Amino acid sequence: MATLPDMVKHRGFPSGMPGTGFQFTIRRANPKGATKIIRRERHADRAPVDIKADTAFLHSLWHHFGEEPFERGNLDAGRLSWLFGREVIAAEDPFDPQSYEALLQINVEVAKANYPEAFGDVLEV
Repeated sequence: MATLPDMVKHRGFPSGMPGTGFQFTIRRANPKGATKIIRRERHADRAPVDIKADTAFLHSLWHHFGEEPFERGNLDAGRLSWLFGREVIAAEDPFDPQSYEALLQINVEVAKANYPEAFGDVLEV
């Protein structure tokens, strides 16, 4: 049986957005290695539910980690990729986008400008 790579599991972090198929975390490490985090382009015609998922994910990141750097761990690469390079940035140089141990950080100024509702105490979804 293949040994799974080490991966921090962020206890208490929501697994996804309720009532949707959007996941925020993964259950186990991929034996072939972490999926690469990329900067996905967001277009003006994105569905409202996609924007709500980004908002809910950023809300969870903010309330779990705040301004501090955090390890990628079991956070979903696809969901991170929608925010990467803008609201979520690399917190180390060099940065390995295919590492479960990669350090990320919320770019607070950009995140508050793009998703101000993510920073409230309660998020209406």
